[in-house]
Amino acid sequence: MQEYLVDLNATQAAARAGYKNAEKGRQLVTNSNVSAAIQKAKAERQKRTEVTQDYVIEKLKEIADKPASDCTESDLKYANKLKALEMLAKHTGVFDKQDNSGTDSVVKVIIDV
Repeated sequence: MQEYLVDLNATQAAARAGYKNAEKGRQLVTNSNVSAAIQKAKAERQKRTEVTQDYVIEKLKEIADKPASDCTESDLKYANKLKALEMLAKHTGVFDKQDNSGTDSVVKVIIDV
């Protein structure tokens, strides 16, 4: 379980734990006891670090709202701002829509800034 908490990748965790079978990681994390222990450990880590989903979204929004420039003196480059906008768009489901109106909205936000 501790190896899984490193990167939340069951296959990699199983390999780091010494399992030869890559499927073992998936089997372990779907076990109800292991899954419950993982959820408990994640909740404890969230409480300990005070890094919640709301915190992450708030920080991404701060980056997205900040002016960007590709000049060398800029604190925020366009690529980093676009990445923050992309992550926010994925979180809100903008890219899950069938009509491309969500993508147009993201492009409009970038152009308006």
